[in-house]
Amino acid sequence: MKTQSPIKALATGVPGLDEVLGGGIPEFSFNLIAGDPGSGKTTLAHQIMFALATPERPVLYLTVLGEPPLKMLRYQQQFDFFQSDAIGQSIHFINLSDEVLSNDLDHVLDRIVLEVEKYNPSLVFVDSFRSVAQVGTLTDGSSNNLQRFIQQLGMLMTSWQATTFLIGEYSIESEANPVFTVADGMICLHQSVQRNSMVRKVEIRKMRGHPSLPGLHTFRISAAGVKVFAPARALTLAGDVERQLLQPRALMGVPGLDEMMGGGLPRGYSLLVAGPSGSGKSILAGAFLAEGARCGEAGVIAAFEQPPQRSRDRVLAGLIAGGQVGVVDSRAADLSIDEVVGLLLSEVRRLDAKRVVIDSLSGFEMALAPTFRADFRENLARMVAALASVGVTVLMTSELEDRYTDLRFSPYGTAFMTDAIIVQRYMEVESRLLRMLAVVKVRASDHSNELREYSIDADGLRIGEMLTGLEGLLGGRPSDATRLRELDD
Repeated sequence: MKTQSPIKALATGVPGLDEVLGGGIPEFSFNLIAGDPGSGKTTLAHQIMFALATPERPVLYLTVLGEPPLKMLRYQQQFDFFQSDAIGQSIHFINLSDEVLSNDLDHVLDRIVLEVEKYNPSLVFVDSFRSVAQVGTLTDGSSNNLQRFIQQLGMLMTSWQATTFLIGEYSIESEANPVFTVADGMICLHQSVQRNSMVRKVEIRKMRGHPSLPGLHTFRISAAGVKVFAPARALTLAGDVERQLLQPRALMGVPGLDEMMGGGLPRGYSLLVAGPSGSGKSILAGAFLAEGARCGEAGVIAAFEQPPQRSRDRVLAGLIAGGQVGVVDSRAADLSIDEVVGLLLSEVRRLDAKRVVIDSLSGFEMALAPTFRADFRENLARMVAALASVGVTVLMTSELEDRYTDLRFSPYGTAFMTDAIIVQRYMEVESRLLRMLAVVKVRASDHSNELREYSIDADGLRIGEMLTGLEGLLGGRPSDATRLRELDD
């Protein structure tokens, strides 16, 4: 029976990229990093280079007509991944400008061979390879020279057992190039601008021998370098769901509400609290996290309307200050849902949190870059599934315009994807504005069908008795049911 030789994957050192690549960069592969100017190609290449370079695994970085090494390093040293002591030790920069200016690809290849034999590198970077490609077309007006050069370079790098990266300003959609065929892997960087929003995305167009994740994946460049936000996937097994349902329910922290929900919120469920402005949605969310802390359960909150650290809810602010509730900082511009999910899951793992609050979906949508708003509903469903897959119980708030002609629970049509719904409404009774609450659904569980008045005071929400003797409560202007029956009689 034939045995297969496993392909070793090299960890790139770029958060999230290895997951998108399907485990890392295949060792001894011939790769292209392509993208428009300013898309982050050199930064990505340097981050990979510094993560992989060791004295036992030296790196050869060949620069062409783009930027001289000194200028390039002046900017790259601003990133956290930069290691000045590696330059000249495990990382060697060589400038091929003179060879490229000779317009002779054979001359360029001879110089590369000379430097590879001298340093015996495990990794080779050529930046920018687009300049080499231009030499190939200048010599005879065709791409034959370039194709032969790329094939020779690829075979030589394979025989030297070097993992190679060609970096260039290529538009994959609008041009054909022989390097696209020869390359084992193609990492394509994109950036788009909508209004005042700029979003960067990475796509693994090709990766031989590895099951990379398809599609475009958001990434951000910060002082730490490149960070890729791989899509979160739901991994919950049927057995996990059964175990969660057998656990005691999560209490809500509002007296009377647990009874209305049939004993609390089942573990692993997602709850939507929908209501108009000022109805107490954030107060209910804070009580949910505070009750978790009283039960020894850490929580995480992503607040998109006001910083939770400065919340008027002193209990919640104290829990955050004490480290019992983690906060996802949502102030960064041009957010993507994958980024927010990644931040939430990171905090959940750090605190071993059991409860998550997203306050609110309306603010969440406004915080997203415009390009992500079109498919907000689909991405929201994926986010809920991803959070459920790690066993947390989720509470989301949704702002509703209080229309009395229809009974809606979310402006995004997301009610179907949640396991439980609590709706809050205003109503007018004897020229007074009162609040009303109802539990609309708790999936696979008995729950109250009562409409109850509630109030808000310094201690939070207080749920009163069932509203009896009135009809038309959901229309906002109830009538005296007893009087109406008398008139009918």
